[in-house]
Amino acid sequence: MRIRREAISGRRHEARPASRIEGYAVPNHRRSPIHTQLKLPIFDIRVYYLIESIDLGIRAKGDVAVPRPAKFTPDAILKAASEIVAARGPGATTMGEIAVKLGAPSGSLYHRFQSRDELLGRVWLQKATFFQNAFARALDEVDPRKAAVEAALSLPRTVRADFAGARIMLLHRREDFMSGGWPKPMQDEAARLGQQVRDVMHEFTSRLFNANTKAARLTTHFAILDVPFAAVRRYVGANEVPPLAVDRLIAAAVNAILDQQATGTRKQGD
Repeated sequence: MRIRREAISGRRHEARPASRIEGYAVPNHRRSPIHTQLKLPIFDIRVYYLIESIDLGIRAKGDVAVPRPAKFTPDAILKAASEIVAARGPGATTMGEIAVKLGAPSGSLYHRFQSRDELLGRVWLQKATFFQNAFARALDEVDPRKAAVEAALSLPRTVRADFAGARIMLLHRREDFMSGGWPKPMQDEAARLGQQVRDVMHEFTSRLFNANTKAARLTTHFAILDVPFAAVRRYVGANEVPPLAVDRLIAAAVNAILDQQATGTRKQGD
């Protein structure tokens, strides 16, 4: 059997052998997965070329099948949500508002996140991971004294790198991002992050003071967590990026605290 069809442009194409797929004639050289999957009759060449051009996004150049890039990715949704949360707080953030900011139908959000709780929880986990990883990397410095200063300075630096994330992490509690509870995998991830902080702080205290006493842990926590938090939070709360001068003050405060602790330790040894 031979078939002839007329293209949209009106030009006629050379006849080619055809195959029968589920009773319909489809040119051999133009068959694609969509024809087989949808079992469409290709009687009108205009319909034929329309389907070939769309092909549900599964065909690319040549015969290699690739997925069509998603227009509203989870990362794009999280970014839009974080900007709203940073500006207005988690309590005032709705799925509808996120969809409007993103220019997406609400269904796209629920297709990727089962609920508002899950979406906001993912926002918190994403930002917590970013800030915590920066802190942990700073502690990798070989010299413990330098590591302490770098860890303290990681906060203002990370605030400047992700100011929306800073407003989320420094102005709100984790509980503000959950009203009905998080799915268990998210609860496990939050617990893992909390345990990671405790573990690195214990390990670093031992490196810094050659001891892991209660007093040593208190000094470490105050120097590299409490001091930078207090120094930058007032700026973040006022919706201002901390000036670089803050970094010098934080470093001076950390060194002074560690010097005082070292002096006290020597006196106890005497």
